[in-house]
Amino acid sequence: MYVDLPLDRLREHRAERPAPDDFDAFWRTTLEEVRAHPLDVRAAPAATPLRTVEVRDVTYAGFGGHPVRAWLRTPRGAEGPLPAVVEFPGYGNGRGDVLDSLVWAAAGYAHLTMDVRGQGAAGRQPGATPDPVGAPPAHPGSMTRGITDPAGYYYRRVISDAVRAVEAARALPAVDPARVAVLGTSQGGGLALAAGALTGDVAAVVSRVPFLCQFDRAVTITDADPYAEIRRYLAVHRGDAAAALRTLSYMDGVHFAARAQAPALLSAALMDDVCPPSTVFAAFHAYAAPADLDVWPFNGHEGGATADLHAALGFLAPLLKGEPVAAAGEVRVHGAP
Repeated sequence: MYVDLPLDRLREHRAERPAPDDFDAFWRTTLEEVRAHPLDVRAAPAATPLRTVEVRDVTYAGFGGHPVRAWLRTPRGAEGPLPAVVEFPGYGNGRGDVLDSLVWAAAGYAHLTMDVRGQGAAGRQPGATPDPVGAPPAHPGSMTRGITDPAGYYYRRVISDAVRAVEAARALPAVDPARVAVLGTSQGGGLALAAGALTGDVAAVVSRVPFLCQFDRAVTITDADPYAEIRRYLAVHRGDAAAALRTLSYMDGVHFAARAQAPALLSAALMDDVCPPSTVFAAFHAYAAPADLDVWPFNGHEGGATADLHAALGFLAPLLKGEPVAAAGEVRVHGAP
């Protein structure tokens, strides 16, 4: 069933809550703190049965100088430097196995898949990066860890790790630093919006059914996790709502979209109760650079699934030729009656 506003109203939907006045200063200070630590990129060959793809086990220093793991996959025997796609996993997932996510290397890209600290045990892709930072009482899951203080909030660390993943990719000999795109689905889509904005000079952004957008609306219109983790926390910690929403406003994909400089491809599904389509439309309408939005009327959180992948491959194809990626500012509704 449709879980949100009808399509005609989604076309007009905008987020109402502005970014905090110190949003830019907050992230500038955060990244200065993070970059005070050496990036310390290391890449070691990983043993695989693959014949056409090479895999390297990558480690780099993320937030706090903490080691973050990643896989780098490249076409075997390809002469670099190559255009690169930096991918961020969905909620509960890590970087996965060496045999996962082979499409991008098969298409000719260097493909860096970032691990997400403290995750990788609740999805289908395992993780290998701990989060060594403690937190006050929180609901099970990651959404409420440190939620009453933006400086100590979990996603401040994860978003910082995502920015450093782009910097780590650019430091690898296999990668052309001028041709790096960021990509993700759900949580990964939200992180792609953030990393694209904070890095400032990526070649393109692909954000499929993005999570972490318009938090203030999302937590009141869906009972689905992970947003429901926040609601359940606030049902117990009744006095923390104002502080929590303030913290979340620093992590909101809508505000990162408003600072975007790279062309983008987003997708939304009208039956998605995990990442309600209005929250995706809010990010799309806020996006400051040219962007396209693919809309799937009869899909849930899977979005366009393989069709989204086809669209992403087509959108990023100019990178393989050394050409700029372009978006037309269109909302494309697929399969509408």
